[in-house]
Order: sequence, then structure tokens, then C-alpha cells
Amino acid sequence: MPITFHTRRWGLAAVMACAALLAGCASGPREITSSVQSYSSMAGVQLPATYRMELLPSQSQQQSFARVEAAAEKALQRVGLTRDSRPELARLVVQVGANASQGRAYHPAYDDWFYGPRFGWGMGFGGPRVGMGMHWMDTPPMVYYRGVKLVLRDQKSQQIVYETSAAYDEVWMDDNLIWNILFDAALTDFPRPPQGTRSVRTTVTPIAAPTPVTAAPAAAR
Repeated sequence: MPITFHTRRWGLAAVMACAALLAGCASGPREITSSVQSYSSMAGVQLPATYRMELLPSQSQQQSFARVEAAAEKALQRVGLTRDSRPELARLVVQVGANASQGRAYHPAYDDWFYGPRFGWGMGFGGPRVGMGMHWMDTPPMVYYRGVKLVLRDQKSQQIVYETSAAYDEVWMDDNLIWNILFDAALTDFPRPPQGTRSVRTTVTPIAAPTPVTAAPAAAR
């Protein structure tokens, strides 16, 4: 499926749950929590294995999907699945799905018809905790959602042998990182994942900005 974009309103609970991610981590490591669910019937598939990727026309014609496709390929490679340069000889067929959306967090303090400052919920930055307080704000915080899905089929029988998905919704977003994180999370415990929905935590260490070089003053003559 192609990447789909839409806007949604998110509950305040989602914002409060992810506030800990932002608190005190402006320059330190971030912990990304993905909600993962997997189903496996890989008993008859010997690993490592090869696959061909099956893209929909809307995916192959969507320039932004190339980043998603590359992230999926890297994650599959890490668990022993290699993209075959001869698709007709591949053992598996892989279908990739991705979803992206964003929306304002909802709370009664934010009335749609009132646009001035008001009493509301807020998240503190710079400390290792989450709190509430009086904040003058015009709009609630933006919450971002990203989700991925992988479906693996046996190329000969066309039977689905593995299905997995991972989702993330937080107030922090970096699309240069999140697709890689989500596909890696979706393939955690491959090929024998636990049953039910589980949380997978990934620690991301930001790259330090380069120190600016100051030119030395010219020698006096």
C-alpha cells in the first residue's frame, strides 16, 4: 500500500505518554517506543532466504516511498532475508505498507472557537519528569503517527508465512530515522515472535552538531 497522509485529533493521554520522550533529551539519547504485532507460519521456510519486493503502482510512482522501501530492505537484510536480483528465483514475496498522519492533541482546555491564550496542559523540557502547569498557549501540541507493515508470502504456494506491523505516535518526529526504526522493530524476534501486541524500545543517540570553526585574528603589522 502507498504512504497515506491524513489529519487526526489525538487524545491528551497520547501526549502525556510520550512527554517522557522529550523531557530532558534535547541533546541526549531518545527512547522510541513502537507498538508491534506479528504473526508467523515460517516453519517450512529455511533461513537465510531470498525475496522479491512487490510494489503497487502507486508506491513505485511515489517518490517519497523510495525512503520507505530502502528502510524495509535494510531491516529484512538484518534478519537474513536478501533481495534477489533474479525475482523469479526468490523464495519469498514481500509486500510493504506505510502510513503517515498528524494531528493536534485534544483536551477540553482547547476550545475550537476560542483562539486566545488559556489555561492548559503542558510538557516540561529540560528535566527527567513530566508535569502539568499553567501555560499560555494558542494551540495544543502536534502529535505524529507513523506505521509500517510487512507481509511475506511463499512465492510457490502464495501462502502468507509472516505478517508484522509496527506503529509509533509521539510529539517528536524525524522521518530520516523513524522508518528504519519501525521496520527494525517490526522484525524483532523474527521468525518466531511472541503472540499479541508488544512494545519494542529503541534508543536513538542524536548526532552532535559540528563545532563551528572560528578564524584566528590576523596578526598586527
